[in-house]
Amino acid sequence: MKRLTPLLLLAAVISKAAFAQNAQPAQPAPPQLSIPLLSASDLAAKVPSAKPDDVKSIDAIMHAIYEVISGPAGPRDWDRFRSLFLPQARFTQTESTPDGGLIVLSWGVDEFVHDAGDIFSKEGFYENAIVNKPDIYGHMAQVFSSYESRRKTGEKPFQRGINTVQLLNDGKRWWVVSILWDSERPDNPLPAKLAKK
Repeated sequence: MKRLTPLLLLAAVISKAAFAQNAQPAQPAPPQLSIPLLSASDLAAKVPSAKPDDVKSIDAIMHAIYEVISGPAGPRDWDRFRSLFLPQARFTQTESTPDGGLIVLSWGVDEFVHDAGDIFSKEGFYENAIVNKPDIYGHMAQVFSSYESRRKTGEKPFQRGINTVQLLNDGKRWWVVSILWDSERPDNPLPAKLAKK
């Protein structure tokens, strides 16, 4: 009988612990992410190699963004273009309708290359920054970049507006995360601080 007592005592302790565990609310399992966690080298492996001078600073990458899409009718250097952007980067354009509504157009990198490539193959397009106003915090930056667009160099711009460019620094280089833009209109003029160099 004395040999059974420690076993009964152990059984009682285990039973009490199991009851206490069941009485406490179950902790939810941590959420499973459906997107991969990428390092700087993982990101770089997903796009063509960037020219070091294109991605070494905010000024450099902003210059490269405008330069790579500008030129006479014909192809662009789409590998250089892709090298500036995160693989998941977005391009978003806002467009006002005559009745005061809003249309939003959005592309991924490959979609933008396809659609812009069709246009650039038939028409010259030159775009440059008027003023770039960056704000930086930690690994990220946002640049309000007023722009002017032309069909030929030296001619009057057919359009002006503002690109807001979100950038990421991975410790080795700058990446474009997204570009959102809106065009200048009579009811939407460029602010004075972004209208002239």
